[in-house]
Order: sequence, then structure tokens, then C-alpha cells
Amino acid sequence: MNSKKFAKLGYGLLLLGMIAAPFMGAYPVFVMKLMCFALFACAFNLLLGYTGLLSFGHAAFFGGAAYVTGHAIKVWHLTPELGILFGVVFGALLGVVFGWLAIRRQGIYFSMITLALAQMLFFACLQMPFTGGEDGLQAVPRGKLFGLLSLESDWTMYYVALAIVVLAFLLIMRTVHSPFGQVLKALKENEPRAISLGYDVNRFKLLAFVISAALAGLAGSLKTVVLGFATLTDVHWTASGQVILMTLVGGLGLLSGPIIGSAVIVALENKIGDIGTWLSRLTGVEWFNTLGESVTIVTGLIFVICVLAFRRGIMGELIAFIDRKKK
Repeated sequence: MNSKKFAKLGYGLLLLGMIAAPFMGAYPVFVMKLMCFALFACAFNLLLGYTGLLSFGHAAFFGGAAYVTGHAIKVWHLTPELGILFGVVFGALLGVVFGWLAIRRQGIYFSMITLALAQMLFFACLQMPFTGGEDGLQAVPRGKLFGLLSLESDWTMYYVALAIVVLAFLLIMRTVHSPFGQVLKALKENEPRAISLGYDVNRFKLLAFVISAALAGLAGSLKTVVLGFATLTDVHWTASGQVILMTLVGGLGLLSGPIIGSAVIVALENKIGDIGTWLSRLTGVEWFNTLGESVTIVTGLIFVICVLAFRRGIMGELIAFIDRKKK
């Protein structure tokens, strides 16, 4: 089985697994949170993995859209689909501003501009009254989809969220395999050659940036509807670092990489305490009971191991192994 057939089989099995997850005892809210971060990582991967632009400010789109959606639903009493739409539009517009300013520079200068702009938004969210400051925007109701379907049930919300994430992933897949996506890959591989062929590279970069920002906004908006709150953590620079970590651990430049990477990181953050308790019982070492307080150490260690031993990421190494076996 080659890598393409393996990918199709993997996506099919993953979709079936996600559909069946609530029936198999999975906690719907946790899986929905995982899906939101997977979409966030896929949106970021479209920019870094396929266009070669490293943004340190993607939390601005994720967290900013989360606040806008929460405010639209809670204060303006909009239906959830309109609230999410507002968040996506906000993410796209913010992407236009950030992208227009940042694409004028390359390399680390591009990255630092995105980080600086994102931190400006973070401090704005800290000071604005409607965001709730350090307390965040709390008690956002899920409401009724199109004014008809109540999303208060976790099961109903789960399958609506799954449908949104699947459609967004299909959009990313279509974008990557389109002529536009091929131009983005050309920019990443050899930008001077793309310029010599007559492509307006800044226009393509800006469009890729806006699409990525809009999808990141969709992830943040969906997270607010699912969890019912938006906080400063969503817009902080650490969220940008987290999505970079997810993408690199899973596999940069692969459609499946961010999905696996986000699953690993989110699962570790939520289950590391349980794992530590189990290891303590198994080995008798009391220190493992404190593992839940050392999430950043564990994730950092995993990142170091992946960089040193799995430079292609988890999925990259797996696909390379399958291709070697084929030969």
C-alpha cells in the first residue's frame, strides 16, 4: 500500500472513529476541543507547511475570533452560525491587516512583525471592557442553530462541530491540491524562480495568509461555542507557540500532520496527570504524581525528541517508512 492509499484509508478510518467516538465512551466536549485545535493547527500548516511563512501571531486570529463570536452570541443574541460567521470575517479582516504589513518582510522579520501585532491585540483584549479582562468572556450560550436546532446537548453540538471541521478540512485539502496551492508550494521551494515566472508573490502570500487567518478564526469561534467562554489564553503568544508545536510534532507540510500533532499535545495537556498517577503506581516513584504540574516540561521534551529523532514529525516518519517498504 502506497502513501496515497494509506492516507485515504487513514482519513476514512479517522472519520468513522470520530463519528463513533461518543458511542465508545469518549467525552464529547474533550473531543470537540481536540477538533478545534486540530483545525487551528491545519490552518497554521497551510501557511507554514505549504507557503513557508512562519507566523508567531496566529493566536490573534484564533483568540480574536473567539471573543467576537462570544460577544455576538451573548450580547447581540445572534444565532450560533451568525456568531461563527462574524468570527471568521473578523479573522479574515485581521489577516488582511496583519498580512499586508508583514509580507513586506521575509524570514525572522516577518515572524517578529506578526508576533508584535498579535501582542498589540492581546493588550487590547486585556483592556477592552467587553472581553472581561483577566476573567475572560464567560457564560456564552450555545443557542439554536438557524434558530431551530438547540445545541445545548453535547451530542448535538458534537456532530455539528464535526461537520464544520470536516468541511473546513476538505476546503484546506482542495486548496492545497488546486493550482493556487501548487503556486504556494513553488513559493516555499524557490521564491526567486516563482518571481521569474511572472507570479505576483506578495499577492499569493497575502491570500494564503488571509485564508489561514479565516480558518484559524473559525477554529476559535467554534471553540467559544463549544466551551462557552473565551479567555486571554486564546489570544496570548503561548497559543501561537502551541500551534507551532502541534504542527511540527505531527508533521510539517502534511495534511494529516497537524491533526495527529494536536491530538498528541491536547491529550498530554489533559491526561498527563492521569498518566503520572499510573506511572507512580506502576513504578512506586512518588515524583510521577507531580507530572500533571509539569505539562510544559513534558511537551518540551517531546518536541526535543521529535526534532532530534523524528525530524519529519510523526506522520512524516510514518509515510517515509511506508514508502521505503514499498521499494
